[in-house]
Amino acid sequence: MKFALASYGTRGDIEPCAAVGLELLRRGHEVRIAVPSNLVGFAESVGLAAVPYGPNFVELMEPDIFRKAWKVQNPITLLRKAMEPVTKPWAEVSAALTSLADGTDLLLTGIPYQEVVANVAEYYDIPLATLHTFPQRVNGYVVPIPPLPLNVPSPLMRSGMTVAEWAYWRVTKRAEDAQRRELGLPKATAPSSRRIMERGSLEIQTYEEFCFPEVAAEWGGRRPFVGALTMELTTDADDEIASWISAGKPPIYFGFGSMPVESPADTIAMISEACTELGERALLCSGATEFTGAPQVDHVKVVGALNHAAIFPACRAVVHHGGAGTTSAGMRAGIPALILWIAFDQPIWADVVKRLKVGTSRRFSRTTRESLVADLRRILAPEYATRARETASRMTKPTASVTATADLLEDTARRGRFG
Repeated sequence: MKFALASYGTRGDIEPCAAVGLELLRRGHEVRIAVPSNLVGFAESVGLAAVPYGPNFVELMEPDIFRKAWKVQNPITLLRKAMEPVTKPWAEVSAALTSLADGTDLLLTGIPYQEVVANVAEYYDIPLATLHTFPQRVNGYVVPIPPLPLNVPSPLMRSGMTVAEWAYWRVTKRAEDAQRRELGLPKATAPSSRRIMERGSLEIQTYEEFCFPEVAAEWGGRRPFVGALTMELTTDADDEIASWISAGKPPIYFGFGSMPVESPADTIAMISEACTELGERALLCSGATEFTGAPQVDHVKVVGALNHAAIFPACRAVVHHGGAGTTSAGMRAGIPALILWIAFDQPIWADVVKRLKVGTSRRFSRTTRESLVADLRRILAPEYATRARETASRMTKPTASVTATADLLEDTARRGRFG
């Protein structure tokens, strides 16, 4: 069979799709993937045939959006500003995907540009599968249905969509309407989330069911849970990092992925001072932030990248932004977490680690040296380590997650729809 994969965002957004693509390739299928232009090289390096799919996502992210996101009173204003760089290349993205998907048996996508992919799948009349890193669809627990703004048309209010769904559709509707006209499709009268569900698409939940048991019970098997998808790729720095770790006390890991850190010097100083007070060592992964100009101290090691699966088990705890992939990696490693969240779905994962009592959380912008010391002291208590180890034993193994996902995709491609 032929599979077309489309994933937009950062390296962490691309890896789940790439992991599934490699498994499908191993099974003898033809696989092609569309990724942001800056990650074509990454996809090709792991063995996938790749094409460019929109601009570099990291360059699109404006730090002010994340610092002010929770202060803006009008969510439409915030969303429109945040989405401008994404909607602008909509036609280009659609054209790339339309070419890629020609002759395929199934389209697989992550969350970003899901509307584009859904429209292309409808154009070719082929099944669509989506990967969700948190409970994105309407439910009574994580994404409740709050009252919609008074100016929302009554038919939309009766549809039961969330404010987020309505707002996102309102901001992207012009670009999507243009795409559908270009493809010769009728004008959409409901958000893509509704249309995706109505077409019987496969919506795979790439996280653990026990993280959201009420949601899983409500959905009743309509959206299968497979666990986190990762390739656990090694890096050139892993051996050197492991050597540094073994030379002293197990460190606390700090990393914020692709999230922009406003003041790297202040951040590393805060981490250094907090660890000094607690008598701990820190392993800081710079990610998208440039920490090279920060003062060097013996108990803080700064690295550019590392393999979470190899390094996390050797650490005492993880402090991170709350991305779904990093959260799952920490839980699989069986160590406590402190989530200093910034935006997107990160507050949801912050709540998960608190509910499971394997860590705690705080908004990054409200973190101080004093709060960091207090939070670290809390999660380093023995009871947190015990619960983290117990939770690790419940996590799905990476190979099992990838295998289950590939099985679902093959079955959906054969049937023409999920279920």
